[in-house]
Amino acid sequence: MSRTIAAPAERVWGLISDVTRIGEWSPETTSCTWLGAATGPATGARFAGTNSRSGKTWRTVCTVIECEPGARFGFDVKGGPFKVANWSYRIVANGEACTVHETWTDQRGRIVTKLGKRASGVTDRAEHNRSGMEATLANLATSAEAG
Repeated sequence: MSRTIAAPAERVWGLISDVTRIGEWSPETTSCTWLGAATGPATGARFAGTNSRSGKTWRTVCTVIECEPGARFGFDVKGGPFKVANWSYRIVANGEACTVHETWTDQRGRIVTKLGKRASGVTDRAEHNRSGMEATLANLATSAEAG
């Protein structure tokens, strides 16, 4: 999913990489907090995410795997010991605007897929996330363009 945002790439990257703000934009993630000694984005930093949908709430732990200011931010998601997904943001500067490319890669195995449907109430995770990415990028654009 991609969206052009009328704001500089550095500003947009700063918003995306401040995971404590994800709940402002995402229709499913309600909050994130840095874990351990982490206080901001860095490769290897970990954070916890709290998600909610239709009265169901669940928590994940994420590890930052890409952290290039102004250009890339990505993290792997686990539910307990199980891989869940990889989320990646690539930002392409275009003067005072930029295009953000948000990618979700499903890393769930059969067991996690089955348990995830029960835990989240989502039967078609790919379609659900496409819709969520569209909303997230629209909300991110509103924040970034407001300065």
